[in-house]
Amino acid sequence: MKKSVLFFCFFVVLLNFSCAQNPENKVSTPESTPFEAELFVDDLQIPWGFTFLPDGSMLITEKNGDLIHFFQGKKTKISNAPKIYQRGQGGLLDIELHPEYEKNGWIYMSYSSPEGDSKGGNTAIMRAKLQGDKLVQNEVLYKAVPNTTKGQHFGSRIVFDKNGYLFFSIGERGERDVNPQDITRDGGKIYRLNDDGSVPSDNPFVGKSGAKTAIYSYGHRNPQGLAVHPRYWGYMGQRARCTRR
Repeated sequence: MKKSVLFFCFFVVLLNFSCAQNPENKVSTPESTPFEAELFVDDLQIPWGFTFLPDGSMLITEKNGDLIHFFQGKKTKISNAPKIYQRGQGGLLDIELHPEYEKNGWIYMSYSSPEGDSKGGNTAIMRAKLQGDKLVQNEVLYKAVPNTTKGQHFGSRIVFDKNGYLFFSIGERGERDVNPQDITRDGGKIYRLNDDGSVPSDNPFVGKSGAKTAIYSYGHRNPQGLAVHPRYWGYMGQRARCTRR
């Protein structure tokens, strides 16, 4: 026991030395970094995602299903937004513009969808175009199954790479020990699609019996942040990686 106590004290001493900062090489912290906060959009309930349009205006998703267009201090509700399954963390979630939005006008959204034979909902990805104050040409590109009445872990962030591939995340929907490690099931995955919703031929599980071929990586819990590393913009690995959190 005495040796254990001495070892613990020695570890604490090492930790203190390792965390010490050189006064000549100060590290900036949130407390020491000057910034100013400015209220940009007020009177929002639970905003989940937003994106800027080329004219500087914003599209903002509210978890309750409202899609808001904010321009020059005015908020306008966009009609024909997708029908959502609102429970727990579910609702209208992320929103992202196509990399060539100014040419094709496509807007991509993730949301908890009630579509399907069973009760509840699951994450879906859709695209649409904005015409005035209305979404048009709505297309569902992916819908996870099965539906469940659980209210947690829908994911679901969206990001494009420079090659136009659409990546998105879907959480494990409260089935931590079932969905993430099983490539025949949705949930707990990062997915990759072409911008029209088709599956790229070089996705890692294309041709594997029973697999969800849109899967790009698996073994995740509830990814709500997603980004392409700038150094490897357009390249995210040739094979899927399996992680567990």
